[in-house]
Amino acid sequence: MSDITNPLPRQVADAYVDDLIALDPITGTYLGVDACSNRLPDLSPAGQEAVAELQRATLARLEEAERRPGADSGIERRCARLLRERLTAELAVHEAQEGLRVVSNIHSPAHAVREVFTVTPADTEEDWAAIAERLRAVPAALAGYRESLALGLERKLYAGPRPTATFVEQLAEWVDPHGTGRGWFEDFAADGPEKLRGELDEAARGATAALAELRDWMRDVYAPAVAGAPDTVGRERYARWARYFNGTDLDLDEAYAYGWSEYHRILAEMRAAAELILPGAATPWVALAHLDEHGRHIGVDEVQAWLQDLMDRAVADLDGTHFDLAEPVKRVESRIAPPGGAAAPYYTNPSEDFSRPGRTWLPTMGQTRFPVYDLVSTWYHEGVPGHHLQLAQWTYVAKDLSRYQATLAGVSANMEGWALYAERLMDELGFLTDPEERLGYLDAQMMRAARVIVDIGMHLELEIPADSPFHPGERWTPALAEEFFGAHSSRPADFVESELIRYLSMPGQAIGYKLGERAWLMGREKARERHGDAFDLKAWHMAALSQGSLGLDDLVDELSLL
Repeated sequence: MSDITNPLPRQVADAYVDDLIALDPITGTYLGVDACSNRLPDLSPAGQEAVAELQRATLARLEEAERRPGADSGIERRCARLLRERLTAELAVHEAQEGLRVVSNIHSPAHAVREVFTVTPADTEEDWAAIAERLRAVPAALAGYRESLALGLERKLYAGPRPTATFVEQLAEWVDPHGTGRGWFEDFAADGPEKLRGELDEAARGATAALAELRDWMRDVYAPAVAGAPDTVGRERYARWARYFNGTDLDLDEAYAYGWSEYHRILAEMRAAAELILPGAATPWVALAHLDEHGRHIGVDEVQAWLQDLMDRAVADLDGTHFDLAEPVKRVESRIAPPGGAAAPYYTNPSEDFSRPGRTWLPTMGQTRFPVYDLVSTWYHEGVPGHHLQLAQWTYVAKDLSRYQATLAGVSANMEGWALYAERLMDELGFLTDPEERLGYLDAQMMRAARVIVDIGMHLELEIPADSPFHPGERWTPALAEEFFGAHSSRPADFVESELIRYLSMPGQAIGYKLGERAWLMGREKARERHGDAFDLKAWHMAALSQGSLGLDDLVDELSLL
């Protein structure tokens, strides 16, 4: 461990970042640490335990640090509270051996190994030499992941059959994405310099061979072994994961009821908005289907530039009026996502020095044209003023917080809650008055409410309320969840299926959007009540975005005091 004499909590937290990067160079790459570019982590059970040992030792150091003079100041107190909450939640997941059955369509060690190459520096010959070395590390990393899953099988700790089947399909896509006999790694390495061509090609072929080996084992050994396992996790495991993703011990039954209340509120708004699109439409989704055929669309060749322009205009319109943005924060890039991933758009943080900007990623999923109604509020969510403004601002103010608060400590519900708040803010500020774009925004809001309902409902096998228009009185199953989600979303069937697999393999994560948004709105309203007529929304936004991550336990309290 890093050696610091008599540290305060922020120093303990930052030492933890340094020590974790040594164990997990993927994290280091996302932070912009060039020295990590040639390595991959140990994904075996021993590697997982090494991280846990670091977390236990850090908690012990934190306990000592909190007794030192100065540890009770606001900034030290917030960092200490966050560090304890995060490491405790992460250890609870580890000690329940959840790391031995991580199979997902969006968030698994294998996904991390592939996706880190998309953010690894690739500007110089030296960069590509490091990439070649990292490619050579892929087989060992994937072997460690397989070792963890094999131990899970031995201990009867099974992933769900549906996420497993989807993951096998994704691995097949990565092994040969275009049906040409070349894998994703080989396509990636093709951009390298000619001087390193032989070395890169050989390393990429080895990485692809390791993917194929993992695919075959998952298909022939793992999938048959888990075939009879449930796809859902039950209340105990769900509560553990909900704590991990939300930073609070949730009242799951209250959260489920809240999801239904939001469903009814948003549905009424959607019906009114749909009348402006297609008067007399039987449901809002009939109006959205009409827009799929007759609304405004962007072609696949233009969509990247169109999304970039949308974010650039949002920066120009919001800076100085509702936010005060530093120059590095104003830079954000639109990218097309590599094939073979999940269907949902996503965001990647800037590096710590902003040499790599924040980026939004659009999976095309074979589409050649994209309806505008489905893009605008989504890019307010992923880009500006959503994920990008929050996470880039954390990076910008890291020196005033701690490196840990600004990077590793992000609580999913805090971040997704802010991004959903950002969509609502743009509606409040009048950026979504276009009927198509506003109905699309409401459709996205409904999707987040439906997530709360089906994610909690199916994992806990809760009863569908008697006043529900959908199967009242029955108990949720994954099949009912997929049917409900599809009936209350404009998204195509492949997107709906991808979303359901995501909820099955990441229990408790998808509910954080609406629950996090509720926390942000409550905190803003309490601050407004506290300040009265003197409340300054721009000042509140900047203070809120500059306090670093917080779990939902603390978020409302801290936002209320700003």
